[in-house]
Amino acid sequence: MVKHNNQLPKNHFHKDWQRRVKTWFDQPGRKKSRRSARSKKALALGAGPLKRLRPAVRCPTQRYNIRIREGRGFTLSELKLAGIRKKEAKGLGIVVDHRRRSKSEEGQTVNVDRLKEYRSRLVVFPRKAGKPKKGDATGDDLTAHITRALPTLPSAYTPEAPRAITDEEQEVNAYSTLRLARADQRHEGARKKRAEAKAADEAAKAK
Repeated sequence: MVKHNNQLPKNHFHKDWQRRVKTWFDQPGRKKSRRSARSKKALALGAGPLKRLRPAVRCPTQRYNIRIREGRGFTLSELKLAGIRKKEAKGLGIVVDHRRRSKSEEGQTVNVDRLKEYRSRLVVFPRKAGKPKKGDATGDDLTAHITRALPTLPSAYTPEAPRAITDEEQEVNAYSTLRLARADQRHEGARKKRAEAKAADEAAKAK
């Protein structure tokens, strides 16, 4: 029973809500169908790497750039330096990203070496037995023991071996050196302007 001076409730209980409900009772069956389709596709493709090859890139921002992770895809310049064509790369399990740019020579060298190592380990079976094309494996390579693991990512840095601190290093005051360097950089423009003005004054007096 409604009490006090409140709004009357308007409960709409006569809507045909069963018709507006979507159910997913076929979810387990669809999961099984997708899995079997993936298995058939993998069998049809034959032997191949477990994962596609991706470049080694550094994480963005100054905070995380000491870490190395897998990138989206190799640049066109990296593929060119490694001697792999763009269409060929897609067939060999190499991911290509045409938008990425190689901005550092060190990073580009790392990825080119990564591509060359992958290409040297790659065994490409010919489409037709007995009729290998250029780049296909022949002879003992077809029967040799192979691994499907990709080349590992390079280490972010090489740690130095422990050593004793020298007397010269102990005498250096790192804090003062850094502060002086920052001050020199900050006042460089003003000092240069002052020196030019002084030289101009002296030249004017000499006349």
